Amino acid sequence: MNKKQELQVAALENGTVIDHIPCDKVFTVVNLLGLQDSDSKITIGNNLNSKKLGKKGLIKVADRFFTNEEISRISVVAPSVKLNIIRNYEVIEKKTVEMPEELHGIVKCANPKCITNNEPMMTIFHVVDKEQRLYKCHYCEKEQSLDDMTLL
Repeated sequence: MNKKQELQVAALENGTVIDHIPCDKVFTVVNLLGLQDSDSKITIGNNLNSKKLGKKGLIKVADRFFTNEEISRISVVAPSVKLNIIRNYEVIEKKTVEMPEELHGIVKCANPKCITNNEPMMTIFHVVDKEQRLYKCHYCEKEQSLDDMTLL
């Protein structure tokens, strides 16, 4: 007998589903996207069953579609997430989040002498190695890993 399993999270009429978020990054993604200040209906699921990850996080945001800049912010902390764009309860587009070649105003340089830490200006980092998550500051040219940097 084939029983349809109950959905773990309610269906979304229009909006975006951010799926396959590592469990320890769900609330970081919420903060990066400023969802805590949003008027949209938001469903956050964490430690949900996943065939790929074992456990995963998921965020559903009603009536909101994210810009490429917002999506690139997600890629810094959760590079393997999937975005599902929903209209009239149907997935009309699926996107895999990919890290851009440059990060603008997303992370702070770990070098205290960098001009970006001493003058009011946007940070720019060039991605040196996506797998190792290694970045190079555009201004001071210091190479650093994400673990050494602070999210803005």
